[in-house]
Amino acid sequence: MEIVSPARGRLVVSGGWHDDEMVRLLRPFGRVVTYTRLLHLFIAIVWPSLWLFIEEAWWTWVVAGVVLAPVGLVPAMRTVEGFQARLLLTGHRHDSASTDIVVTPSASWGDRGRLVVWLEARLLLGCATAMFTVQLLMASVDLVSAALGGDVEERVLSVLDGHQWWHVLLVPVALAMAAATVVGSGRLITAIALRLLGPSPAERLAAMEERTEQLLERTRIARELHDSIGHALTVAVVQAGAARAAGDPTFTDRALDAIEETGRAALEDLERVLGILRESERPVSSRPTLIDADRLLESARASGAKVDAELTGALDTLPGPVSREGYRILQESLTNVLRHAGAVPVRVRISVADGTLGLEVRNPLTADIPAPGRGSGLRGIRERAALLGGSARTGPDQGDWQVRVDLPLR
Repeated sequence: MEIVSPARGRLVVSGGWHDDEMVRLLRPFGRVVTYTRLLHLFIAIVWPSLWLFIEEAWWTWVVAGVVLAPVGLVPAMRTVEGFQARLLLTGHRHDSASTDIVVTPSASWGDRGRLVVWLEARLLLGCATAMFTVQLLMASVDLVSAALGGDVEERVLSVLDGHQWWHVLLVPVALAMAAATVVGSGRLITAIALRLLGPSPAERLAAMEERTEQLLERTRIARELHDSIGHALTVAVVQAGAARAAGDPTFTDRALDAIEETGRAALEDLERVLGILRESERPVSSRPTLIDADRLLESARASGAKVDAELTGALDTLPGPVSREGYRILQESLTNVLRHAGAVPVRVRISVADGTLGLEVRNPLTADIPAPGRGSGLRGIRERAALLGGSARTGPDQGDWQVRVDLPLR
């Protein structure tokens, strides 16, 4: 029967198998993981099967289950089982970063208990799958032999009547049941593995915290690249424009020297950040601090800005995070002055007193000023201050553009 689908405007045939349904049913048999899952189940019953040949008794399987219990209490067994499950059940490499199945040793009695249940479930399901699959394959052989009039042992055919030609029609049924057993048992053991060999709540929390740290590190690196490279490019553009406008060879030489020095410092920062990205586990070191503030001030002066700086307090006693973030805040503040105001007088005040680092940068207002809350640079200043529990104010103040940041030292 054929009907027309008004929504899609095409014919839909009802009754019988569609090609896509047949492809969907056969697709698992074209995947390698279907057969590696079956291999995973068979591996679990190799040693009990060998013992069964020596002592043909049903209680051998009970003894095998009892033996597995203390084995599951060994912490390293979760690593062994995790490697096998990742490779054979999910098709992932043994060194995959996936957290669906963990490969670390058991860290708690809860992990050990889940591993014991896993070993018992794998043995039981492996035994049932092997017996059912082998019996169905042997039944298929018997059905063909019965249809051809051959001798048949009394197995599945004991319920059938003699040698009949129509027995061969049952062969596809037996093979389909065997195929369904292979696919179904593979999916079932994979689901059990994800549940019993997956991370515990504590491990999930640890993985989430590690991921959060990685994201924060990426954000910090992005800010550093923005501050460092943005500052260098701003200085270079301002210096080049000033040199062209001045037309003085002496000033041009000074401008080129400033561009060279700023570019070299930016390259050093870039190389350091790229080193962090290449070696994610290496600790962050050699980041500039407020002790190196003179470099920023001289760079701004070389760009034509008249910088009046006053530094009070023991900057060398500042905590590392405060000093490093303070340096980046000062760098971004001077970059904003050069980018939006140009070569104008700049007043810089840095003080350490009463357990607080105070940093203020002021310059005369010009027509080209960033709107409040606009720009990634100003947003980065506020975010840096907030992460350290401090405060930041940016915007017009008494005819000046002001950046005021207060960071607690504890």
